[in-house]
Amino acid sequence: MNPNLSLRTIWALGLSALAAAPANAAVRLPRLISDGMVLQRGTPVRVWGWADKGEAVAVTFQGKSYRATAGPDGRWQLLLPALKPGGPYVMSLKASNQLEVKDILVGDVWLASGQSNMELPMARVKDKYPDVIAQSTNAQIRQFDAPTRYSRSRPQADLPSGRWTAADPKSVLQFSAVGYFFAKELHAKYKVPIGLIRAAVGGSPAEAWLSADALKAFPAYEQRARQLQDSLYVAGVQQQERARDVAWYRNLRQQDQGFAKGQTPWYAPDLDTRDWKTMTIPGYWADQGLGPINGVVWLRKEVDVPAAMASQPVRLNLGTIVDADSVYLNGRFVGTTAYQYPPRKYELPVGALKPGKNVLVVRVINSAGRGGFTLDKPYELRAGEQAVDLRGAWQVKLGAKSEPLAAPTFWQWQPGVLYNGMVAPLAPYTVKGVIWYQGEANTKAPKEYLPLMSSLIGDWRRAWNQPAMPFLYVQLANFMAVKEQPTESSWAELRDQQRRTLAAVPHTAMAVAIDLGEWNDIHPLDKQSVGHRLALAAEKDVYGESGLVASGPLYQGMKVSGNKITLSFTGVGGGLVAKGGGELKQFAIAGPDQQWQWAQARIEGDKVVVWNEQVPNPVAVRYAWADNPEGANLYNKAGLPASPFRTDH
Repeated sequence: MNPNLSLRTIWALGLSALAAAPANAAVRLPRLISDGMVLQRGTPVRVWGWADKGEAVAVTFQGKSYRATAGPDGRWQLLLPALKPGGPYVMSLKASNQLEVKDILVGDVWLASGQSNMELPMARVKDKYPDVIAQSTNAQIRQFDAPTRYSRSRPQADLPSGRWTAADPKSVLQFSAVGYFFAKELHAKYKVPIGLIRAAVGGSPAEAWLSADALKAFPAYEQRARQLQDSLYVAGVQQQERARDVAWYRNLRQQDQGFAKGQTPWYAPDLDTRDWKTMTIPGYWADQGLGPINGVVWLRKEVDVPAAMASQPVRLNLGTIVDADSVYLNGRFVGTTAYQYPPRKYELPVGALKPGKNVLVVRVINSAGRGGFTLDKPYELRAGEQAVDLRGAWQVKLGAKSEPLAAPTFWQWQPGVLYNGMVAPLAPYTVKGVIWYQGEANTKAPKEYLPLMSSLIGDWRRAWNQPAMPFLYVQLANFMAVKEQPTESSWAELRDQQRRTLAAVPHTAMAVAIDLGEWNDIHPLDKQSVGHRLALAAEKDVYGESGLVASGPLYQGMKVSGNKITLSFTGVGGGLVAKGGGELKQFAIAGPDQQWQWAQARIEGDKVVVWNEQVPNPVAVRYAWADNPEGANLYNKAGLPASPFRTDH
């Protein structure tokens, strides 16, 4: 599904403005080196900036002075010796001018990167974690939020904006939810300041985060990156797409019968709706009479509201809607959401509702695919513990039909552009390691993912000049509808590529999230468990907690004996278990014909034996091999799930 025009305009116009490296003049600092920053403990730390060519720069920190001289390009750099955790401190800089950086802490700095599930802020999960947010005040947990910025032409020297923010109930709403829970756990255990640098962009594929040098290993992506350096080509595509989008939305508005001149608008409470059809919400209108159309669809429902609810503020929950919606209540505009993914939560003030009959109208624009209301989401008016259910029959009428709108060119997702715009400016800043949550955008070509990630990790380690920089990542969560029979799955294939990255690239760890997803939401809400599992990986592999069980079972090898295959694992911990008791589920087995069938499986010590009596000569096993392997229940006694895997590479 396509986002609407306003979102396209933001991306096309706002993000394409690229800032060049700072011009030479009096001493200046990059955005990262600013008030409230967290410096990495225990290793030499870079401090850098810009000044006039040949200008001497003096830096004073913790009672010691350091000197550097600006080079021909105006850039200067120096190294502070390994620092002990603590603070707050002040850093003074003196050249032809003087600067002070205040409220500096020394602790551990983690780069939190990837796509939307790392970008997703605590504000999106505030209903799930209200107590966590209320108790979040902690000046020793801080985040620097790198603005989304891409560059087609060259690596950028600095970010256009950004500042360090300490956690409190207001500011934490903008923290990465995964990052915050990760930082919170590390701080609680090690009692040192934790700094997060969030540099994540929704929808971004891995290749967008590769440098020009790394892209050379991927000819198609390198060719695309070169094409993007042609400004005339880019300007032509942008102009063509902008004109197409403007025309599509203009024509849709003009044709929309709900806004026809001289007629009562369809959001009016007293509209005659005797010719409207009915549709069950939640659901998709392709399945309920209108057919697979794109354009504008209007929906209405009369809602009976008790007097007690009408006298207080109320939240209108409308799940998620494909794609964009505008909402009216009793003829008054309530709010709008531009694209399908954000949950619809509209706050209604006292007086918006009236006791008794109220008329709720939703105008939906669907630009491609199946339009409608996502299943298994909340559709209600809610005030505290009191709620009015909005599910069920709604009136529906087509406002305007249109051909699907072609997908735009998402310039911020192109090869190399996020490395240039967001990684290059960060790389001089010394960090402890990286946490990464990404992969959804690469599921169309999942077999590329292992080489892409191997290249990305090596690329970033070279950029930071940290050859063993820890790289901890999240395996894709379960998502989409459950399949009844064993089937191929690009999501499962990408998860297996992520699993194989562990063996291919040293100093990496993976947090399995196969039990933390939601079938109808690519942005599942349980970010606390994701942060916890990343923290476990850090505690063991980075902080040296050698006795800690930090991973669930990972497939190691197989042995065929008769009609059975015996599987061995690492990450067994205190032993293997079938979570919840009962039989192991989501194991499939195949013979030489590669016809997959559900299998029986049992735990024998630290191994799992798999078979199906109808497969006398088995050759391979798959576990949890599906977009959404519901019921997958192989865990270790530490409560950590086994990674999905296949033995048939």
